[in-house]
Amino acid sequence: MTLITGLDHVQVEAPAGCEAQARAFFGSFLGLPELAKPEALRRNGGVWFGLPDGRQLHVGVTPEFVPRVKGHPGLRCADLAAFTAHCVRHGVPYRADAEAGVARVFLTDPFGNRLEVVQDAHPSVR
Repeated sequence: MTLITGLDHVQVEAPAGCEAQARAFFGSFLGLPELAKPEALRRNGGVWFGLPDGRQLHVGVTPEFVPRVKGHPGLRCADLAAFTAHCVRHGVPYRADAEAGVARVFLTDPFGNRLEVVQDAHPSVR
């Protein structure tokens, strides 16, 4: 029996008052649509975004926020060259890397959290 059937969402942490910056980065820059948070969770702050495959990326407010510089979400794109050109146009620094055997870049969100963007997908071997 398979207990886990997939990944629903990933959450990155941010400081209180992060919503405008989160909308500018994840919404405007990355082009992710904002999702309505459940009414009971709205008082906690933060913003939720939808990914094209139906999964979600949540930006959650955490007290005593510390950026995550190692752990990170890995996002996919179809054309990494187009993505890096988009970064350059918007003044968003990134670091290219192919160490894992796939074309990818690392960048940070406005809160200092590490993000990875990989072209296509990391190979999966069981």
